[in-house]
Amino acid sequence: MVAPRVFDRPLLLQRRRRALDLGPATFLLDRVAEDMADRLAATLRTFAAAVDLGTPGGAVRAALAAHPRIGTLFGVDTLAGDSRTTGLSVVADEEVLPFADASLDLVTSGLALHSVNDLPGTFAQIRRALRPDGLFIAALLGGATLTELRQSFAAAETECEGGLSPRVAPFADIRDIGALLQRAGFALPVTDVDAVTVRYASPFALVQDLRRMGATNPLVERRRVPLRRATLMRAMQIYAERFSDPDGRVRATFEIVWLSGWSPHESQQKPLKPGSATARLADALGTTEISTGEKAEPGKKPQP
Repeated sequence: MVAPRVFDRPLLLQRRRRALDLGPATFLLDRVAEDMADRLAATLRTFAAAVDLGTPGGAVRAALAAHPRIGTLFGVDTLAGDSRTTGLSVVADEEVLPFADASLDLVTSGLALHSVNDLPGTFAQIRRALRPDGLFIAALLGGATLTELRQSFAAAETECEGGLSPRVAPFADIRDIGALLQRAGFALPVTDVDAVTVRYASPFALVQDLRRMGATNPLVERRRVPLRRATLMRAMQIYAERFSDPDGRVRATFEIVWLSGWSPHESQQKPLKPGSATARLADALGTTEISTGEKAEPGKKPQP
């Protein structure tokens, strides 16, 4: 089954090149790099061969290179010639990984995989590329990202043009991501959310930052005619009215979904079978167990 094309990947690459020319906004990537380093520091494992997949810029890769238990590190990206990156690099698409099965010990990715068209397929490729007991850890943008901008454009287009068009990319829900990890065959999957609120002097400052992130509308189904100035101005007005603080600055939400999973190995912990417990919860808590009554037999009404 072919995955639907949601994102215009060539256009996304053009937007990233333009962001480099504008001077990239990296505050989210810097935050992810710091968090990635902390999460890996808590993992007492040695990773002989590691890949950073699709992460823009060099912050995450620099954090990985400083890790004392990471050996050979490759960066994989569709964008060649990014001067912010250092070390070994491979130009390849995140949807078509150039690695042999069971060849890697660690795969990381920062704020890149939310824009692939076949996320289940990418997860499956990562799982196959990992050796047994290899680790996959990534951060991607979640469903609450830019909810304020989404609502403002929806209200403005409904008011000014009598309909809606896709303006902000759809992002995956944390529950869906956890299910996709299990579907791809990862063991011990974990997901959590880092909700980041950024304040701007105006909604226009947010839009400028999105351009400098290469994150403006990359949807295949985007409207191909230019946005009407009246609609844009009304959207910015609605944004300022609904999502501003008392000091006049406006809020923008970025939801960073963290996920991790391990390539299965016999040494890993496995959940116990239901009913296999050998101790009572009441004993562990030092309390008295209170029965809720026996279950009624089929076809028999319980006694009052």
